[in-house]
Amino acid sequence: MPTQTERKIPSNIEIAQSARPLQITEIARSAGIRLEELEVYGQYKAKVSLKLLERVRSRPYGRLIVVTAMTPTEAGEGKTSTAIGLTEAMGRLRKKAMLTLREPSIGPIFGAKGGACGSGRAQILPMDDINLHFTGDIHAVGTAHNLLAALVENHVLHGNELGIDPEQIIWRRVSEIPDRNLRHIRVGLGGIGYVSRETGFDITVASEIMAVLALARSFDDLKERLGRMVVAYRKDGSPVTARDVKAVGAMALLMKDAIKPNLVQTLEGQPVFIHTGPFANLAHGANSVLATEMGLRLADYCVTEGGFGTDLGLEKFCHIVARCAGFRPEVAVVVVTVRALKVHGGMTLQEASDREDVRAMQRGFENMEHHLNVVRKLGLVPIVAVNRFFSDSDTELRLLKEHCLGLKIRCAISEVSEKGGEGGIELAKEVLAVLQHEKASHFVPLYPLESTIQQKLDTIAREIYGADGVECSEEALADIQRLTKQGYAGLPINVAKTQLSLSDDPKQKGVPTGWKLKVRSIRVEAGAGFLLALTGKILTMPGLPKSPLAEKLDIDSEGRITGLF
Repeated sequence: MPTQTERKIPSNIEIAQSARPLQITEIARSAGIRLEELEVYGQYKAKVSLKLLERVRSRPYGRLIVVTAMTPTEAGEGKTSTAIGLTEAMGRLRKKAMLTLREPSIGPIFGAKGGACGSGRAQILPMDDINLHFTGDIHAVGTAHNLLAALVENHVLHGNELGIDPEQIIWRRVSEIPDRNLRHIRVGLGGIGYVSRETGFDITVASEIMAVLALARSFDDLKERLGRMVVAYRKDGSPVTARDVKAVGAMALLMKDAIKPNLVQTLEGQPVFIHTGPFANLAHGANSVLATEMGLRLADYCVTEGGFGTDLGLEKFCHIVARCAGFRPEVAVVVVTVRALKVHGGMTLQEASDREDVRAMQRGFENMEHHLNVVRKLGLVPIVAVNRFFSDSDTELRLLKEHCLGLKIRCAISEVSEKGGEGGIELAKEVLAVLQHEKASHFVPLYPLESTIQQKLDTIAREIYGADGVECSEEALADIQRLTKQGYAGLPINVAKTQLSLSDDPKQKGVPTGWKLKVRSIRVEAGAGFLLALTGKILTMPGLPKSPLAEKLDIDSEGRITGLF
């Protein structure tokens, strides 16, 4: 079977650079957005004023479709491409559809993972701008975050009227570039006039401010959430907030444009809102509530994406985002690849990409079935989208589709990367058939907010991950006791966990059994409105690989970018 290189398929950046996108004002018009609601950033991207929601808030919501996946490999399984291609296919079927996606982090673009604008003929434009600085939202988040860090330490230096314990300042700093040397640092080594303490950096998209921005319903709500963020504790254990250190106004000022969703387009001209970028393994992994609400008010069908598998992005979308915003997702498109099935069946990623192995693929079915069961538990209707790669054999694809039919699960082969919307027609028809002819979903969270912190963790571990329960460290147990006493036990749980396994160990493939979720600590993110449980060896600041993608990136004298996928 010929490889992609042998078939001379152009790269993603070559396809994007050869495209002829519509003017963003034309995209806005087709979406029902007025010119006075648009703030144009060049020819092909714009921000949308929150005044749009005031005008359309009386309109009923469209139908909400969430794209998720089985447990992915390190290479990713094409979830974003599937969401884009599905939206393009809906456009070809003359349906009024909109897509809402997260903004890609710059860090992975210079590191190992790559961008988040899709692939091949299923892309959003302008992909080079979106993958780099875009409209500056992530930079605004980072600046606001580090301003707060400076204000906290400045308060301690100048009298410390709030009685902050310098050893209990929990607000770290952030950087958008993965730099493992910043994970643990000491600041204030200059002597007199400095606050000396141990701290560290997280990646910007892991900032609570990013989660706050993504979950805010209005500018007033943004300011209220910023003010609730806990930055430190006093010696008596009482929390100190951003409002206490008088940081809210300045942070909100820095976020005045970042709160507005960004409008772009697919390669085939469908409107796309792309806004905020919380990672699903560290945060809640969904684009902004504001962007999704705009999409639901403007279109008959709104396609959105939850990061990584159902155990991360979908679970958090249902328990945090939908619960916060009042959304009711109906269909979950579960992206599956033959490659990922074979990896979960015991093959290495390279082996799974190079050769046919039906038995390994069949062993991987249990991972796919686990994710389908998660969708059902949450009350949504699952549909399998098989993202086809060049290395997939006809036999493997046929057996995979037959297996789904045997499970009575709708299944479609997706070829959106190669064919764009045309390659997603089969998938779009399956989605529409569910929405038009089958019973409505019965979406319901798996745990009530009134449950204890331990009960919520146990429910997620058992029902979503397939664990035998939870094993908390002494630090985590102390955190639970403290957070309960402080009145935070009623918040939902955001579990920070590896995306490469259903367990907290990335090496455990398939559906691990006989294990317990290891929770090492729990933080409150009161502004975002959830508790963050850190599990396994998950890191909030990644590092660069041995050969980072940054080494291959370049730009010529005419402004043409090379090496960007």
